[in-house]
Amino acid sequence: MIRIWAIAALLFSALPVAAEAQIFLGSRPHPGFEIGPLIVRARVSPSLDPIPVDVFFSLVVPPDRSASDLEQDIFLLWPNAVSGTPAGKAPGKAPGKAPDRSLAQYIEARGSKIVDSGSVPLFVRPLYQATAPADPIAHAPFVTFVRNGGPLGQTAPATYIRIPWSPAMVNRTNLMDLRLTIPKLVQPKRATWVEEAFGGPRHLITLTFNDLRGRGLFPLYLENRDRLIRLSDDPSQLLINFADVDHLKIDQVSPPTANRRTNERQSTETISAFLDRSEGLKPHVLTVEFGYFSGLRSWAPILIPILFFAAGNLAGPLIKTLASRIRRTMTARLHIGRVGDSETAKQSGVVMSKETLAQIVPGTTREDVLRLCGPNGEEFEQLGAPDRRTLIYRGHKVVPQVRRTFGWLATVSHWDVEHHEVEIALEHERVRDVQARVRRSRSGHPELAT
Repeated sequence: MIRIWAIAALLFSALPVAAEAQIFLGSRPHPGFEIGPLIVRARVSPSLDPIPVDVFFSLVVPPDRSASDLEQDIFLLWPNAVSGTPAGKAPGKAPGKAPDRSLAQYIEARGSKIVDSGSVPLFVRPLYQATAPADPIAHAPFVTFVRNGGPLGQTAPATYIRIPWSPAMVNRTNLMDLRLTIPKLVQPKRATWVEEAFGGPRHLITLTFNDLRGRGLFPLYLENRDRLIRLSDDPSQLLINFADVDHLKIDQVSPPTANRRTNERQSTETISAFLDRSEGLKPHVLTVEFGYFSGLRSWAPILIPILFFAAGNLAGPLIKTLASRIRRTMTARLHIGRVGDSETAKQSGVVMSKETLAQIVPGTTREDVLRLCGPNGEEFEQLGAPDRRTLIYRGHKVVPQVRRTFGWLATVSHWDVEHHEVEIALEHERVRDVQARVRRSRSGHPELAT
């Protein structure tokens, strides 16, 4: 039997595990009655955690059997931790109950470790009196346990709950209400920062029935499968009730056949899935992807693009100014290229060499001047003396004073600036006089020299 448990646990652990599940077991083999109707309801609010879960149920006794003959405790397997009243305490003025050692001994004898124990309240609710308050009739003790060891390590926590027998269970005008508090039933959905910025954080909640794939749950079912209490023909369902529907956004529901119903008066939305007993022990899963948003969050798809647009318009000039400053600093302190070619690289306008000026002497024709100096000079003509003209050529060059050189890269201490100006006086299209002036200065940046 241990070998069968181990193999089955390995097989079922390879399947995807849902968040929650539950099955009912009797105290004796072949309990002789059924569960119906069964309603598992989770109530979700914007606070999200922990989630209160109500398990509503009633017992269906065959017409040829007596309830006194079938009287026995009922056990609920829930594969997750359950929050309840700690063992030895009770809410209000009710006296605390001692821990149920029989539950702990049963679980520990099968190699599991008890991590928590306590009790959860059991109420009875009149079916035809909707406004009547639920009456507490008992506390159902529970133990939460994990299984250690094995090739896959420690299992997720599971809870074993004993529901004391009550004659009210077989009264068809009553519904039993087992109230649980489940931490971490709502799980955050992974998303990128862009998805969270525009849509807000998303969450997943899952309710299941007959899901036996958990490694901590399956061995207990396998041992006690002859004690399984099956569903009756009465309509049963999984149900998730969302509060504050005005700030709720439901993205996806699985299965798609789940029913959605909104109550505007109570500001709630209910999603339910029917439990089909004809499918046997097939898991029934109800999953909802949702999110709560604030008033400002609802404007995020509009405000965020506007914010990016405004930030872009503000950041553009700042980035441009910063880039301009960095470029000016780099060009002022670094020189790329051969140092010997720096005069040509940093020259603008017309800068005549001494050799060129030596060829321009009185008597040189205007055509020869334009051939030597180029057509980019300024020309002045006197209205009173049309035969006299003056050609002016201006230019400047910036020479870097290098500190250190690293191949084609050199650091610059400062820039020597030279402003050149040449005036060539013409009379009857020939050179009459030539004057050349050079002004020298020092600058920290080559662009400031212009």
